[in-house]
Amino acid sequence: MIAPKKKAQISVYLDPEVMRNLSAYAARREQSMSLIAEAAIASFLSPDADERREAAIAKRLDQIDRRVARLERDIGISVETIALFIRFWLTTTPPLPEPAAQAARAQAGARYDNFVAALGRRLSQGPRLRQEISEDVSEDPNRGSAGS
Repeated sequence: MIAPKKKAQISVYLDPEVMRNLSAYAARREQSMSLIAEAAIASFLSPDADERREAAIAKRLDQIDRRVARLERDIGISVETIALFIRFWLTTTPPLPEPAAQAARAQAGARYDNFVAALGRRLSQGPRLRQEISEDVSEDPNRGSAGS
């Protein structure tokens, strides 16, 4: 039978918050605080600790990159949607004669309020337009501006 190695004992002073965290972590893992502290110190002193930190940072940067890509996509969808609507509206709406234009301006405030209310309802239901558009739409290099 092999005798267990004798471990050296040290005294360490910890900030009360660090001590609470160590104690809580050890309790959750059902391990001794000494074992957790030994593993943490070994990890800190390990020659591959820098590589593990670098891998964790790279993983976080990749997550951020994916989020930024989704934001860029969503903004692109929004801009193209607005541009398409404006082009459609401008090409299908003839100018009104002056008396009708005055009446239309009088109704503009109420129509705008209705638009804002409808937009609020749509947004409260979630980002549906974004979900309706395929994630794998490839960019067509021959495509011109919106609606062409």
